[in-house]
Amino acid sequence: MSEPQHAEHEHHHAGHDPAEIDRHVRVYITVFVALMALTIITVAISYLDLPTGPAIALALLVALIKGSLVACFFMHLISEKKLIVWVLALTVLFFFFVLLGPFFTDLDQVRLIGT
Repeated sequence: MSEPQHAEHEHHHAGHDPAEIDRHVRVYITVFVALMALTIITVAISYLDLPTGPAIALALLVALIKGSLVACFFMHLISEKKLIVWVLALTVLFFFFVLLGPFFTDLDQVRLIGT
């Protein structure tokens, strides 16, 4: 009879406490609802009569928030160590540098042609 109690005791220590699971499920549901609301906001932005620049900026802001929610909660980055966060931030900066590098190179060519 002591075996099932021991197994139950081990079960709770493995991070499977029912209260802990309920807390995680509530967090996931809250993030899901936030993502759905932000998706509706993105669609609503597309129906606004905004100039192209501000509309894109607003849509990118919403996309940034949605991406941050996914990365933080579904990819569990919110509880990662600082080193991982810094490596990821450096990767994002490098990505933007690589992405925008040709744009700035092209601007130099346009200036040379214009002179």
